[in-house]
Amino acid sequence: MNQPNQQQNQMQLKADDAILRGAYANNMQVAHTKEEFVMDFINMFPPVATLNARVIVSPGHMKRMLAALNENVKRYEEAHGTIEAATSPADSEMGFKTM
Repeated sequence: MNQPNQQQNQMQLKADDAILRGAYANNMQVAHTKEEFVMDFINMFPPVATLNARVIVSPGHMKRMLAALNENVKRYEEAHGTIEAATSPADSEMGFKTM
């Protein structure tokens, strides 16, 4: 059997400068239907909140993303120590939420 050429399996990723700069989010809202998860990444800087990105993924991809995030948090904590979960102000609309 011939092994597929590794170079043939690599995909080039293109991104414009705006995407490469990234976007800051201090709030996230998550909603879902049977077919998809919708994640809104928001920058809350009163009196204005700005939606910086909306990412829509399939349930299967969401599960893989969660596994990748969990693995990376584990690696981070092994290298830098435990991450303390930030507490949200009690009467605030800021923070990461599910819908």
